[in-house]
Amino acid sequence: MDTAVKEAIEREQYLTFFLVNEECAISILKVREIIEYDTITTVPKMAPWMRGVINLRGSVVPVVDLASKFGMEQKPVGKTTCIVIVEAKFEDQQVTVGLIVDAVSQVMELSEEDIQPVPDFGTSVNMDYLLGMAQSGRKFALLLDVDKVLTTEELHDLSVVASSVESQEPGEEPQMSNFTEVGQDLERDN
Repeated sequence: MDTAVKEAIEREQYLTFFLVNEECAISILKVREIIEYDTITTVPKMAPWMRGVINLRGSVVPVVDLASKFGMEQKPVGKTTCIVIVEAKFEDQQVTVGLIVDAVSQVMELSEEDIQPVPDFGTSVNMDYLLGMAQSGRKFALLLDVDKVLTTEELHDLSVVASSVESQEPGEEPQMSNFTEVGQDLERDN
């Protein structure tokens, strides 16, 4: 096989974005789309990092504030704030989740050699959530593992919230008992 073709096959693309002052990246294969920050319907009794749900072309998608989830100081919503819609794996199923980010930066190609191991210091993001670090100019981007950022229990709870909202009749008030149970589970996990 031609060396250039082999190198192109071994490279993977990552979407980079900013959370507070950290540049993060996730595999482009996990990204479904990027949408403008818009109205988020809050869900009672949810963990502080669970902002609520959005209507994405008729589907209910739970939205997570990554900065809050990672314990970072939150910035107010600005012109560049957006929601990255990703597919996370939950019990052999894909779960659609929105991630609030401060700004999307770029798509970068990385090979295995471009990714460094995570040092034991210097980041406010839980080490278990990281695949590694990639050099982005003079700085490093934190490579997030979307499947680990949300635990299996959290993904389950988010899917329950989404399905509870989807099963309601238009104009019907939310079933608070479902949200309360899920919210209490999420609060216990924190």
